[in-house]
Amino acid sequence: MTPELARLILAQVCLHACMAGTRLAAPLLALREGYSPAAVGVLLALFALTQVFLALPAGRFADRHGLRRPISYSVLAAVTGASAAVAFPVFPVLCLAALLTGGATGAAVIALQRHVGRAASGVLQLRQVFSWLAIGPAISNFIGPFAAGLLIDHAGPAAGSLWGYRAAFLLMAVLPLASWFLVQPTRELPSLVGMKDGTRPKAWDLLKEPMFRRLMLVNWFLSSCWDVHTFVVPVLGFERGISASVIGSILGAFALAAAAIRMLLPVIAAHLKEWKVLAFSMLATALLFAVYPLMRSALGMGICSVLLGLSLGMVQPMVMSMLHQITPEARHGEALGLRLMAINASSVLMPLLFGSAGAAVGIAGVFWATGLVVGAGSRLAWRLKGGIAAHPQGRP
Repeated sequence: MTPELARLILAQVCLHACMAGTRLAAPLLALREGYSPAAVGVLLALFALTQVFLALPAGRFADRHGLRRPISYSVLAAVTGASAAVAFPVFPVLCLAALLTGGATGAAVIALQRHVGRAASGVLQLRQVFSWLAIGPAISNFIGPFAAGLLIDHAGPAAGSLWGYRAAFLLMAVLPLASWFLVQPTRELPSLVGMKDGTRPKAWDLLKEPMFRRLMLVNWFLSSCWDVHTFVVPVLGFERGISASVIGSILGAFALAAAAIRMLLPVIAAHLKEWKVLAFSMLATALLFAVYPLMRSALGMGICSVLLGLSLGMVQPMVMSMLHQITPEARHGEALGLRLMAINASSVLMPLLFGSAGAAVGIAGVFWATGLVVGAGSRLAWRLKGGIAAHPQGRP
């Protein structure tokens, strides 16, 4: 890992931790103030909702302006959102903080991924840098909530006091400033954005490319599996009579396994092919989803959770590597925006679908139906074989 990449990963961690910590503190404060679980659900959805609508414009902006300007605007938005929650810790302002910190994180991630992908030389380095970059969110998802929780419990005159929440939001407002300083020394890459016949191509034209379309579908299938696991395991654990702390440990084991495999990927990247990893992940996930509901004990569910984390943790670096190989370099930001938009739209809508399906066919049925769809969809991953070499935008 180069010093510049380490600096950019740390910048991502600081900005993402702001959103992750706010995502913990804001719902807890809303519940403390007497708001219903439904209102808290809306608040949580707002963290992803902004990214659905902002991702594509943010990708185009990154294509035009590079890295530093998008990061600067993202830092400004995140600091504004968290600071507003410090000054006015009321529900409408918490919703604003969710919109601003969520949108800022999404826009910054697109700019960072675009820059890192363009700076990489060759396919092997693409796999390596995106494996390192994928570790950032796993770290920040621990740091942000952990720090916010400590301040909520210990910074005020009593645990859970309003001053504790204000201290947590204040720390979240300070963290993005570090991202700004970390990104400033980075050398900008030359802009490649151009217009054909006086007009800029439409982002949706990317979906006309069969390889891009297949890759987006594979990514959507596997990211939906992540959402299924996060949504269904607490319900399944409750049905099994497993305690909340153990359910949390099962989900934590999933996250740790995903982070661990991402740390291993840069070391073994030379021996990997993206399409093989994606096909294996889809088949392994389908098998684990078939077995998971049959596990009656916490130990069995924990083992499945770890194996699923290893399987799904491999996906993002491989998708990002392949996306940069099959997409025109001048349109990497748009491609990343389309991907992020689809993932966040899924994160907003899929829990509603899972809830309805669970009521109709049972929670185990949700696992089995999803596994069946993912297993059938693995054919798309196999069809990615050889597509990079044949693609006109493929890298050597």
